[in-house]
Amino acid sequence: MVGFDTSDDASVYKINETTAIIQTVDMFPPVTDDPYDFGRIAAANALSDVYAMGGQPKLALNILCYPEDFPEESIEGILRGGYDKVAEAGAMITGGHTIKDPVPKYGLSVTGFAHPKDIRTNNGVREGDVLVLTKPIGIGTLNSAATLGVITPEEKKRVIETMAELNKTAFEVSKGFPIHASTDVTGFGLLGHAYEMFAGTDCSLSLLSWQIPVLEGALAYARQAIVPGGTFTNQIYLDDHISYSSNLEDAVKLLLADPQTSGGLLFALNEKEAQELVRRLKDHVAHAEIIGVATKEKERRIYVE
Repeated sequence: MVGFDTSDDASVYKINETTAIIQTVDMFPPVTDDPYDFGRIAAANALSDVYAMGGQPKLALNILCYPEDFPEESIEGILRGGYDKVAEAGAMITGGHTIKDPVPKYGLSVTGFAHPKDIRTNNGVREGDVLVLTKPIGIGTLNSAATLGVITPEEKKRVIETMAELNKTAFEVSKGFPIHASTDVTGFGLLGHAYEMFAGTDCSLSLLSWQIPVLEGALAYARQAIVPGGTFTNQIYLDDHISYSSNLEDAVKLLLADPQTSGGLLFALNEKEAQELVRRLKDHVAHAEIIGVATKEKERRIYVE
């Protein structure tokens, strides 16, 4: 049903009239120095793709790379963090594979299930749809500040918990709503994943920068250009497809292209339904907001106001 030709979050194979299987894999090097937190974050990130596609994760396989001299307690911490997060998702780890590698890396191959009619893809935005984002951006910027040792303890705790938060609740609240397009915001940043959502349509997209939730402290670091290198890669890739308001601050532009680790879900649906969805989400997901609208009034691109 869904392959790699659409740059979607996972592949989907229809087994029968009532069951489709969702398959995804993701892994990366540590984004924090605590092994347990790293395991939680990497697992939440991998599980998110299944939620973005409209399914429930059920099975997962560990993928772990570590150096020859890696402490055994660190290995145990990573795997325990992943196990706890998978259990929180209501899924189970059924095995995995380890490789000796100079740089530690961890992630999951995840299998989920959904009714074929419930599958969501990242491309299907319609005129008049609005975009709903369920987590704040700025994760990559705060991680860069942590790497430089300039982040505050409160900011560090906040970004770790944001990354470790499952998109399970946001997905479950969204069930039953007519979602026209769905994705999760990860390495391509908010702009990159928003672009994927409308690139194959005849719509343009207006993003309302003042509506976009941002992690506390991220804007201040972006003003000092403390951002991941991937931010500039994302900006270069999207340069021909974005128009910014003349008074938009450069730091905000950086945050919009900030690569996210285990970011939020991004939904497209009609405005009336979106307002009700956000109202329900806010009972569980504090930062859910309507952040943009799809139109056909302008040249086909993303306009950031």
